[in-house]
Amino acid sequence: MQIKEIQEYAQIRVKARAYLCYIMGRNISQTIKSGDINTVLSKLENLNDSLPKAEAIYALDENGIQIIDNISKNKKLRGLGKGEDRSDRAYYYKTIKEHRCILTDPYPSYVSNTMVVTSAFPIYDEEDNLLCIICVDISLANILRMVHPSSVDSFSGKLSKIAYASFSIALAAVSLLLFVKGITSFMHFGLDFMSIDINQMFKATILLTLALAIFDLVKAIFEEEVLGKEKKQGSAEGHQTMIRFLGSIIIALSIEALMLVFKSALTDPAKLMYAVALMGGVAFLLLSLSVYIKFNRTPKEDKK
Repeated sequence: MQIKEIQEYAQIRVKARAYLCYIMGRNISQTIKSGDINTVLSKLENLNDSLPKAEAIYALDENGIQIIDNISKNKKLRGLGKGEDRSDRAYYYKTIKEHRCILTDPYPSYVSNTMVVTSAFPIYDEEDNLLCIICVDISLANILRMVHPSSVDSFSGKLSKIAYASFSIALAAVSLLLFVKGITSFMHFGLDFMSIDINQMFKATILLTLALAIFDLVKAIFEEEVLGKEKKQGSAEGHQTMIRFLGSIIIALSIEALMLVFKSALTDPAKLMYAVALMGGVAFLLLSLSVYIKFNRTPKEDKK
């Protein structure tokens, strides 16, 4: 599910940075007049209370060396880290470069073995010399719960996954039944090719086409909504599921119309008008699908 979490994080990153930097700025001042960082470090417990979902809070000196042990509600993380060199971490040199509070991209934590993000808040003296950097590590799942309550790891997100999984299973069962029905409708002929009924073959083709369309839809729903597989970029690619499904329906209706034409021509020519009407409906669906594809195409695709 990490791919989908990262996609959601990219959408709310600006909001998440603003929120975390506001909370950190409210608890600690970015400029210290006296140059004594102990006044800042003494407030980190309050910052930990303000961010209950924080994985760890710690401070780095101007060289990127951790100067205090981790402040954390997690027993595995609390009391560790002092003296570690973190000058090679992205949040350190990015804070130095941007000269402001930053929020990193998700990265794997060496300790908790989960995807985390780090918000780094620099502290300067009156002469704009860097004194220390306050860092807050938060797991990717928790930052999404804090800033984006409807994320995939929230209660509503998990409920949606269960619902999509249930519908996927039900539709897969329907697809399987259609497949079995389509196979058995012509398998009973065996090798007796002379007794094969053309109508049965047409019906079997329709059933198998519908089974394929439903299975394709189930595959897309399950991969994207349940497993969290990354959706393809671009509007045309993003709507491939709908296009394939509608295309399969159009093929099935076209076969039905063709079968109705043959049947009406052989048995009751007066009913041929119904076959023509069905073919007209198929043509309208095909035209509608073309319009749908046209208006959902991205400008980049139009230039190709």
